[in-house]
Amino acid sequence: MNKTKSFDISKHLVFSAFKKVKANRGSAGVDGQEVKDFENRLKDNLYKIWNRMSSGTYFPKPVLRVEIPKADGRMRPLGIPTITDRIAQMTAKMALEPSLETVFHTDSYGYRPGKSAEQAIRITRQRCWRFDWVIDLDIKGFFDNLDHDLLMKAVVRHTQERWIILYIERWLKAPVQFQDDTQIYPLKGTPQGGVISPLLANLFLHYAFDMWMDREFPSNPFARYADDVVVHCRTQAEAEHLKEKITARMRECNLELHPDKTKIVYCKDDNRKGNYHHTEFDFLGFTFRSRTAKNRCGVLFNGFNPAVSMKSRKAFSNRLKSFRLQRRSDLNIFEISRLINPLLRGWLNYFGCVNESETYFIMKQFNSILYRWGRRKYKRLRGRKAFFRWIKRLMGRYPDLFIHWRIKWLGVMTIQ
Repeated sequence: MNKTKSFDISKHLVFSAFKKVKANRGSAGVDGQEVKDFENRLKDNLYKIWNRMSSGTYFPKPVLRVEIPKADGRMRPLGIPTITDRIAQMTAKMALEPSLETVFHTDSYGYRPGKSAEQAIRITRQRCWRFDWVIDLDIKGFFDNLDHDLLMKAVVRHTQERWIILYIERWLKAPVQFQDDTQIYPLKGTPQGGVISPLLANLFLHYAFDMWMDREFPSNPFARYADDVVVHCRTQAEAEHLKEKITARMRECNLELHPDKTKIVYCKDDNRKGNYHHTEFDFLGFTFRSRTAKNRCGVLFNGFNPAVSMKSRKAFSNRLKSFRLQRRSDLNIFEISRLINPLLRGWLNYFGCVNESETYFIMKQFNSILYRWGRRKYKRLRGRKAFFRWIKRLMGRYPDLFIHWRIKWLGVMTIQ
């Protein structure tokens, strides 16, 4: 340990934290500084962070409060720390996360190395076949209402590093600055947008929910992605009883379930008779409900399965339209490919993981936009048949030009 410093923090750890923050990009905080500005004096700036954190004199700046629209039309509050504070938070996260990963629950999937939303969707799909009922939980304003005292008890339990404890307390108490320059000092919550907030959220719910469920209701499996949770039950009576118990448990932890969004769902399919007022639920961008499928013998049946939710479709469609590609006659086909492929790749990788055919509609929409772009840019392609012949020649010559062209039926069928 450096005897001239209060805390032993590695310079290499701070530099590694900077590289992660840079890769994550992100907007500027209250000081207006962006990553490129920070890099202008990289060595000096990183030394200041290390020196202040090591000596105990580091204090975070206010968190900039911004709002972004949610799918339901409401606004989601985000807290954006400065670049300096993001690097400091990443330093603490990298030091604390390995020890927490050894204790976190198997069915906690959000913001964890080696865990993904795809895994949560797959396990939920399998459990919906085995369990007839689901409790779809929605914790009201979780990040804004997280109890500081309970969280710090959990932090202290898992680290002996005094600097981690000290700085997490300071981050939780850091003022929130609104865009009109007014400030408030939060008594609860951790800002969405903070680098360390997802880790703290997982730690809080590890004790508030995961371990409590394992202890009190070990026969009811669940999947949790941050504060988005589904719990499986065998009967309606069991689901109603467990929902009451979870409501009480959240209240003990100074949290509240959303009364309208939290619901009990019947996983209705061909083998499950009777009716219930909720027979579908949304989880991580997918809607789970009864859908027609084929068994191994080719026989049609109704099974309870996930597919892309209407909210996800609308959000992606709006994002695709925002490029206004049909008006970008200044671009050639290769420039469009570079512009749009990251979006198509993200869609296919995420929503295609469960059922590739579910991506058909959005690829068809993109091909339709491409058709309008081609007709506008090239007079010779204004006839539909001429455009399709041109596209098919491109697909033969450049099969990797667009991500979905690699999947033959997605590339060909959606332009016919």
